[in-house]
Amino acid sequence: MFKNVIAPVQTWLLLHGQCVGCGKSLSKATKIPLNSESEKATCQCGRIFIFDLKKRCYRRALFEEV
Repeated sequence: MFKNVIAPVQTWLLLHGQCVGCGKSLSKATKIPLNSESEKATCQCGRIFIFDLKKRCYRRALFEEV
């Protein structure tokens, strides 16, 4: 049940380009290019996200991508 409450909030934060942990803007995160289609963004709080250059949106990084 707890996941049903948190997941929509996290999705909304990512759509607005904010970290799901601290709420800071991910435009200020350190970014490292992964390939021609994506970048790895690390927030100041340590959470890692993947920025899709085609869709212009963020998502949480998978364990394989870290």
